[in-house]
Amino acid sequence: MNIIKTENLCKDFGELKVLKDCSLEVAQGEVVCIIGPSGAGKSTFLRSLNRLEKITSGKIWLNDILIDDRKHGVNKVQMPKKEKEALLLDMGMVFQRFNLFPHLTVLENVMLAPVEVKGMKKEEAKEIAKELIAKVGLASKENVFPSKLSGGQQQRVAIARALAMQPKVMLFDEPTSALDPELVGEVLQVMKDLAKEGMTMLVVTHEMGFAKEVADRVVFMYQGEILEVAPPEKIFSNPEHERTRTFLQSVLNA
Repeated sequence: MNIIKTENLCKDFGELKVLKDCSLEVAQGEVVCIIGPSGAGKSTFLRSLNRLEKITSGKIWLNDILIDDRKHGVNKVQMPKKEKEALLLDMGMVFQRFNLFPHLTVLENVMLAPVEVKGMKKEEAKEIAKELIAKVGLASKENVFPSKLSGGQQQRVAIARALAMQPKVMLFDEPTSALDPELVGEVLQVMKDLAKEGMTMLVVTHEMGFAKEVADRVVFMYQGEILEVAPPEKIFSNPEHERTRTFLQSVLNA
């Protein structure tokens, strides 16, 4: 089953075409990494999946259910609001910036959404939050405020917070780009562990080593288009598109 499917996704900002006919399918349990130069449309593509950006035209399916079929920005799909919101909750998202609530402890940050959005009982949410905080290696930091954590620790809390909603797919938008280099590894390790457990993941990343090791497929985007999709061994050793080759040479030899 495809968790996510897009067909001819387009996104315009006035005259600027940020996404151009982007079509992609992500199967259950698959890890797909999106690479490409800055301004390629990678983050916009990711944000369009959970409606943080409204597409101009194209189709989006979640769990094989069509939720967006747009032309000139107008969605032709009529779906009850609650049904659509429930579908969108199947997607967890981790951003470049951690966006933790500074006045809440680690435990409170992770508990908040299940209680407020899903209506989960506090005791149940607390139990799940404790498990997830331990899972990302921060059991000793439950009662600490975000300002007392390193960037890598904050990002791991952000991952635990997204997992607390029990999503079917995790979207990562350059989750290590705001981190000091020595903190990148601890976040990537959590993501590798998730991949091993079978979590469906769509990851925008500049970490080529992670994409090589963990991805089932790698997507190369350039100037708003998906130019190439292939397994990592193919895309890193023998890419078909000249633009892919040029990009990889520049980042791998940097």
